[in-house]
Amino acid sequence: MTSSPIARFYDAFAAGYHLLYADWEASVARQGAALDTLIRDRLGDRAAEVLDCACGIGTQAIGLAGRGHRVTGTDISPVAAGRAAVEAARFGLDLPIATADMRQLPFSDGCFDVVVCADNALPHLLTPGDVLAALGEMRRVLRPGGLLLLTTRPYDELRRSRPSSTPPQTTEREGRRSVVFQLWQWHEDGERYDLELFQLLRDDAGQWRVDAHRSTYWALTRAQSSGYAEEAGFTGAAWREPADNGFFQPVLIALRP
Repeated sequence: MTSSPIARFYDAFAAGYHLLYADWEASVARQGAALDTLIRDRLGDRAAEVLDCACGIGTQAIGLAGRGHRVTGTDISPVAAGRAAVEAARFGLDLPIATADMRQLPFSDGCFDVVVCADNALPHLLTPGDVLAALGEMRRVLRPGGLLLLTTRPYDELRRSRPSSTPPQTTEREGRRSVVFQLWQWHEDGERYDLELFQLLRDDAGQWRVDAHRSTYWALTRAQSSGYAEEAGFTGAAWREPADNGFFQPVLIALRP
């Protein structure tokens, strides 16, 4: 599975993923706090067994581990997963990490209280069968009463406006500036789009180097995501807005019965 286009996209992008954020460490803390509040509101004020099934370089997993949860991270990209392990150690956290496809999770049934699938990871899957396979695996590894936290871009609005690009994100880190932006090409179906992510990085000589990374996404509406979650066996699907919960994307909350 690690030779898939999704894995190759994140293998190539892992070293610079933090540049999507103006301050990655601050984002780790902020996102961890927002997700922690959602977990404790639903499951009580206790540490939970959490699986981050698309952990990337560890943004949400490290944030939650820092709030006291027992977190396991998996990602389809071995390079991203490897960096997550390094970053967790830098934060002084015990965070088991493995390479795995969310459609085939390497865990026994019912071993987690919470599954997190954040930062627009699910929309990399382009067919109903793949989406249902991933959600079915998330449900399988949850205990009865377990919690799913799924976050995506606000695709209801984006499918109406069909933007062709994102604003540039400028970051300065260790004296070096970088610029990140995306170009989007929408498919004729109005639901899927090809993304080109450009990173402009200044080298030691002061010259700009351009790295480009390409992938395809399915812009799932909230109704589609909720419907697939219910079809996969979740109940009580409801959305929480960034203004309400502090997370930077809308969050779908659902329960395993």
